[in-house]
Amino acid sequence: MSKVTMQDLAQAVGVSRITVWKALNNRAGVSESLRNTIRQKAAELGYGGMTEGSHKYTPTYSVVVSRPESSAFWMQIIHHIAKELSGNGINLMYTYMPSAYSEGYALPASLSPESVEGFIALNVYDPQLFSLLTRQPVPKVFLDTPPAFHPDDLGGDLVIIEGRTRVHDITARLLESGRSRLGFIGDTHYAQTNLDRFHGFVDAHREGHVPLDERLLRTGAISLRHHYEEISQFLDSLSPLPDAIVCASDFIADFVLRYLQETGRKTPDGFVLTGFDNNTEYANVAGRITTVDVETSALGKRLARLLMFRAAYPDAPTVVGYVSTKILFRPPLG
Repeated sequence: MSKVTMQDLAQAVGVSRITVWKALNNRAGVSESLRNTIRQKAAELGYGGMTEGSHKYTPTYSVVVSRPESSAFWMQIIHHIAKELSGNGINLMYTYMPSAYSEGYALPASLSPESVEGFIALNVYDPQLFSLLTRQPVPKVFLDTPPAFHPDDLGGDLVIIEGRTRVHDITARLLESGRSRLGFIGDTHYAQTNLDRFHGFVDAHREGHVPLDERLLRTGAISLRHHYEEISQFLDSLSPLPDAIVCASDFIADFVLRYLQETGRKTPDGFVLTGFDNNTEYANVAGRITTVDVETSALGKRLARLLMFRAAYPDAPTVVGYVSTKILFRPPLG
């Protein structure tokens, strides 16, 4: 007869391996009744010794990243996730997924309950890939989501970087300054955060009784590999250019500024370009444009602790949380 493993015991009780480990080693996060159930089942199955501390097991979580070339913004978040988990005796491994689903694709075995106690998904936005993650039977936390998904469909916790009120405030300030022709660039079908930011843009126009000019909006899909070309085509179609362009991210704002520099197009007096994330990776716009700061250190720690809680209390009600952000106003570019 084969040796009974911790995974066998976890499956027999219907809990995760980390819960079994905590129960057998008298760690916090397991109720007394569940601890007794696990110990009783361990005795029935003949699992190992029952001496406290004899069950050497280091839990492993994964961070799921859809693009290997993830920016410094994402890597900073991952760094602080790893640091927080390490301080709690938990290993972290990376799991890379493609940026788009292809027929026959299956999630890697590293995300199975036999390999990992839970995962944090950071920048997976393809709906089919995202759907595969929601169906994994392990504790999970998502940072952002494609707009088509309702929080109840995730099977885990959701954290959103708050942007609706911040972009509203940026837009309202632009309108109050007398700039009435405002553009917006951001794929609102790609991420819930992009959609939230566009809603903030719309809210400010409605509250300021300023009609939206649909010709100045680029909210459709933007090809992952052809951002510059597609954004350039959109800007080429605008004559004159808007008084300001509000971008869903610094990533997009960088392409806009590159276009202006390379084409030499004249911008209106007092032209303003804004972004989001305060991403220092894009040196062309870093420190030069109005943007929204996201504290990656606190965000990484929050995600790690949320997953630790979810792993310890898998039946607790799921959480939908918005992480606060701060506007960094800067002078106009021209």
